[in-house]
Parts: sequence; C-alpha cells; structure tokens
Amino acid sequence: MTDRAMVRRWLAAYEAAWRASSTESLLQIFTDDASYRQSPYQEPVVGLDAIRQMWDDERDGPDEIFTIATDILAVDGPTAVVRAEVRYGNPLRQEYRDLWIMQLGGDGRCHWFEEWPYWPGQPRAARD
Repeated sequence: MTDRAMVRRWLAAYEAAWRASSTESLLQIFTDDASYRQSPYQEPVVGLDAIRQMWDDERDGPDEIFTIATDILAVDGPTAVVRAEVRYGNPLRQEYRDLWIMQLGGDGRCHWFEEWPYWPGQPRAARD
C-alpha cells in the first residue's frame, strides 16, 4: 500500500536521479513499462528506455543548478498527488509550479506519472 513515507522516499529518489550523471537510477523509481505524461494533453512517454531518452533530452546534466520543493497533497490507494516547485538556474532562468499525479506499486516504483506544469506568464484562461 502506498503511504506518505513511500512517496517521500520516491520524491527523494526522483530528485537524486535528476541530479545524477546518468539515467541508470531511473530503474529504481520507474517500472520497465512506466507511462510518463509531461502535461495532461501530451501523449505519454512509455517505457523505461523512452523515459531515459526524454530525461537526457530535457536536462542540462548533473551540474544543472536547480532547487525543488515538494508537498504531498494526497495519498489514496496506489495514487499520490504532489505539489512541486522547481527553480532552474542562478540567476533564475525558469521556474515551474507543478502538480504530479503518480501511481506507485508495492515495490515503491512508479508505473504511471502525470505532470500539470505551470510557469510565470502562462495564461490562466482559455482564449479564442
């Protein structure tokens, strides 16, 4: 059963994986067939190899300067909802406030992950 302690461990492992020089540690946090949706309207990246490639394409590498703060909002069965605030660069070049929705298995690895990212200047309402 997923609980807050499991989610906290997963969040720490996620941050450590993002800071790592390779993507090998993703095996510890995602299942081989995991689905990773970078926003609610994007098609998911499916499978550990595809997630590794996406991470390699998205991050600057192990020396990338960023901070991350997370707050677990809810845990229900295998599903957890987390609010994350991520700030890149010094000086700041980009920041996000995100909702992460994830489903963890009994081994603590994620098999379904979805982000709802927001950043300064992003429209709050639909426009014609």
